[in-house]
Amino acid sequence: MSEFAKEAGYDLRSGAGGRSALARDIGSMSASAVSRMLDGKTLPMPHQFEGIARAVNTDVRTLLVTAGVISPNSWPKDAKANVRSATPRSQITSPEEAADAWGITDPGIRSMLIGSIEQAIRLQAEAASARPRGRASVRE
Repeated sequence: MSEFAKEAGYDLRSGAGGRSALARDIGSMSASAVSRMLDGKTLPMPHQFEGIARAVNTDVRTLLVTAGVISPNSWPKDAKANVRSATPRSQITSPEEAADAWGITDPGIRSMLIGSIEQAIRLQAEAASARPRGRASVRE
């Protein structure tokens, strides 16, 4: 799985922060659990594979085959393997979830996108609070 992480832009060298960034982007794993997984000491829990697939920009089937959990023949490759997330966009509740839904995994691009979304939310809130409320006054 470390090859997928490297290809997705995570620097996995000691002290480089890539393992912590990957853990953050997966969302359901600690940095130490990610390290154990990348070192081949443990496998992720089943519920973590979707987050891992999103973070490293691949599909769950490919992860399961690569990890040796399933054989290449046990899940046909053309069986919607390119589906990265089952989360409908209407259920996105945070900028991080938006980045996940769009498959943005590069830490720099992800940070820029999340910052932009947060700024847009702030600007929208300011614009909404600046609008007059209630009925307009009538001049006499």
